Amino acid sequence: MSGMHMRFDLSPQMKLSQIIAPRMIQSMEILQLPVMALQEKIQTELQENPFLEEKEGRATEPETVAEPDFNPDAPLKHDETGDLEFARMDEINKDWGDHFNEEHRPSRASLEEQSDKKLEAMMNIASAPESLQDHLTNQLAFLDLTPDQFELAEFVISHLDDNGYLLSHDADSGKPVPVSFEDLARNFGKPVTLADVEDALSFVQKLDPAGVGARDTKECLLLQVTPETPHADLVRGLILHHLEDVAHNRLPVIQKKCGADLATIKDAIEHLKCLDPKPGARFAAESAKYVVPDIIVTRTDDDDFVIKLTDEWTPRVRVSKRYVELLKDKSYDPKTREELQKKFRSAHWLIDAIEQRRNTLIKVTRAIITHQRAFLDKGPEFILPLKMEQIADQVGVHVTTVSRAVDDKWVETPRGVFSLKRFFGGGTKNQQTGENVAWETIKQKLLEIIAEEDKAHPYSDEEIMDKFKIAGLTVARRTVTKYREALNIPSSRQRKDWTLQT
Repeated sequence: MSGMHMRFDLSPQMKLSQIIAPRMIQSMEILQLPVMALQEKIQTELQENPFLEEKEGRATEPETVAEPDFNPDAPLKHDETGDLEFARMDEINKDWGDHFNEEHRPSRASLEEQSDKKLEAMMNIASAPESLQDHLTNQLAFLDLTPDQFELAEFVISHLDDNGYLLSHDADSGKPVPVSFEDLARNFGKPVTLADVEDALSFVQKLDPAGVGARDTKECLLLQVTPETPHADLVRGLILHHLEDVAHNRLPVIQKKCGADLATIKDAIEHLKCLDPKPGARFAAESAKYVVPDIIVTRTDDDDFVIKLTDEWTPRVRVSKRYVELLKDKSYDPKTREELQKKFRSAHWLIDAIEQRRNTLIKVTRAIITHQRAFLDKGPEFILPLKMEQIADQVGVHVTTVSRAVDDKWVETPRGVFSLKRFFGGGTKNQQTGENVAWETIKQKLLEIIAEEDKAHPYSDEEIMDKFKIAGLTVARRTVTKYREALNIPSSRQRKDWTLQT
């Protein structure tokens, strides 16, 4: 123990911790919501918070009523003469004026307007599209089939996947595998032979759209080749033996094996590309995302821009005077009154957060539009490099506020509808002029270079890099490859037109 020394040190330690108030958290959440999600959020709060009620009409102008001097984080205070907190509510009641009102009673005109809107919405609901199975089954009635054949063909149709293939998925690997005739015969429910199933499939394969009922891509494409198809035999040969060669533009390889001239092969490939490898996909339910702009930017007669939020149909909310009056009831136990006060605070926070969202979105959008004026005047190729830090400094907010403000937000401009994030991005410097050039402009330049190349000898990515250098732009080869692939531009080998060879 003599060699062991024990030492105790007492030293002060400072620990910095950041506590974000619930009010701030709610403001950030509201700011990040796109307009449709904001509407849903407000509707939910209206249902869950009794202190909130909806005003008549919709938001067309920002609220101008200043929030009263009220600290929602202050604890409940009591003294001998009464509850000071609820005494202050009398002052709040006076200050808020239009925000506090008696029980909301919509007018006849308002009720009629809501009824008209509901009717209009119901009329605009798209009817369910016809499914692939329904489309095919309806055609069976036009074929000369016995009742048993009709029923078996309908059974086969029920096993087609969304693309129109007779495929299922392997239980172990999850990979698509053809549905066997044996499985169809065994599961049909009536005694049928494999020949019966094969006949039923042949009936299905005669239906529209051509190509349904195939077990793989080659069969699907072959079903679409008819005697009227130009170069039908050559197209069949391409499907059976050269799909990979076609994908990699290896026309000399195809010519060597089939003996046709390059012009004929190229023409046959064009007809092959007209075939549909997923004939059933057109009947799939629409999954397209409809973009609802949060902001509309319009050009004025004096060539300026006006910025407006698209929140006309966002419910306008206020604090209910009726429930504020209930808070004055001294008969509530402290716990109940504390819960009511939380709801009261939350209602104030929501109103404030909505207004803060409006102001922030308008300020951020105005700063973006000011910086990207050339984009709106001349087109996307004139977009400038822009970082969120620049907008944050200009507006006077933190960069995370800008990030939340532009997240999932869309703006409608005279040039079209764009994501607000589209206006941000880095770039490079033009060595000849010293000006900053956005990556969006680099993409446009890449398209120009590709459009002007000799298709008999298309540029490699390294040659494209050299073309950028001649234009005074320093762009790495890997960046060229990245943007070429992002623009779905094939490689130089795939772009090569072999028919132009001399």
